[in-house]
Amino acid sequence: MASEARAKAVALLAAAGLAALAFGAGRAGDVPRVLVLCGLAAVVAVLVLWRSLAALAALRRLPAPEPRAVLNVEQQSLVDNALAVEARLEHAPVALFGIDGDEHVQPLNANARKLVAPGRATDAAALYRQLARQPHGDRTLLQFETERGTERALATVSMLTLHGRPQRLAALMPVESELEAEALNAWRRLVHVLTHEIMNSLTPVASLSRTARDLVEEARPALPVDVAADLGTALDAIGRRADSLAGFVASYRSLSNVPDARPERVPLAALFARLDALVGPAWRERGGDVAFSVEPASLELMADPGQLEQALINLLKNAFEATGAGGRARVTARLVRGARLRIEVDDDGPGVPDALAAHIFTPFFTTRKQGGGIGLAMVRQLVHGNGGTVRYARPVSRGARFVITF
Repeated sequence: MASEARAKAVALLAAAGLAALAFGAGRAGDVPRVLVLCGLAAVVAVLVLWRSLAALAALRRLPAPEPRAVLNVEQQSLVDNALAVEARLEHAPVALFGIDGDEHVQPLNANARKLVAPGRATDAAALYRQLARQPHGDRTLLQFETERGTERALATVSMLTLHGRPQRLAALMPVESELEAEALNAWRRLVHVLTHEIMNSLTPVASLSRTARDLVEEARPALPVDVAADLGTALDAIGRRADSLAGFVASYRSLSNVPDARPERVPLAALFARLDALVGPAWRERGGDVAFSVEPASLELMADPGQLEQALINLLKNAFEATGAGGRARVTARLVRGARLRIEVDDDGPGVPDALAAHIFTPFFTTRKQGGGIGLAMVRQLVHGNGGTVRYARPVSRGARFVITF
């Protein structure tokens, strides 16, 4: 080996140097200075010689490397195929988990490890228990808590035998985003059809009621007083209700006509300053307050600024109506685990009853007598169109808390 040859060469040079120094010292005779210099040089040569000999001894004790096994063509093909299968499983678009026995669950590929890593599933042990309880051969829709809220995933479990031991393989495909997108599209189509049909019926009703009212006014002298008054009142009520319904339906039409988002870089501190100027005076005028905070102050987001601002205005409008005089609200933006941006809007009002929390984003659903059920539905539409999610989170004490995550 090269290292052994180098050690031998250094040892020979050191030995030659010692011989030369001994010869030189003999020729110097009784000159003290020359003898001292030769002695010092001899000490250095002896140290070099000793280290070289020690290195040679250590090299002789090392075991010789085993010759590398040479695979034939068939064996090399099997190894290549195994590596290719392993790479495909590692990057499969589903999360794969191995279930050994009844309880031991472990992630097998990159998607599975991401799913249980910080920033996704908040309780990996609970998810493992759900997977361990799944029967093989059936497809089940599971729910589990994540940093972004409750997510749903389609789970399938298969049986297999490895090294003579029965095991189960669980495939988990998160479908929350797809289900939410399909639900939003379904609602948009439904609202579009309903508003179109209702408006087609309301328009002639309103027009005919106005025409009939004009005819009654023209024929009033020939009609009994009480009949003319009753007809006028009835036709006026029909016209007013038709106009009111037309306005009501027009507000829902906006759900099906939300324009595509035009993302740009949005400094959240500047956005919150605009929101404070818009809604802050109304809160403070009745003795309450709304506070905004961004951590860090330089935090930015790629989104449509107008749509994001409208979504936050709708949430603050709901908080304003729920809290009453002296109420308080807070809007915060910060980075959380997984490098996700979270915007929270919370207030100190009565909050949302648990029985109604699952329905508050549904179009037409409202708990207020004068409500139209469009505010939160529009919030979800706007946030989803900008690549985020919005959910209602139970507050620690009282009030309502909405979490927007990008």
